[in-house]
Amino acid sequence: MSEIIIEKLLEQRDFYLNTLKQLEFQLVMEPTENEIKEIRKLQTITIDQLKNVEQEIAYLTPEKS
Repeated sequence: MSEIIIEKLLEQRDFYLNTLKQLEFQLVMEPTENEIKEIRKLQTITIDQLKNVEQEIAYLTPEKS
């Protein structure tokens, strides 16, 4: 059961990483000042969500000694 949960969390992590790539790409496309602020805000939110998912994965993944 935990394998399914970990798989879903990994999919979520991949989604957040892809989102960060897309946001970074938008910054290259000469956005306006307001767009830059919004992109930076979204990046911060996405990074926070990514950290949460990674913590959950670490908690659910058994340590290999």
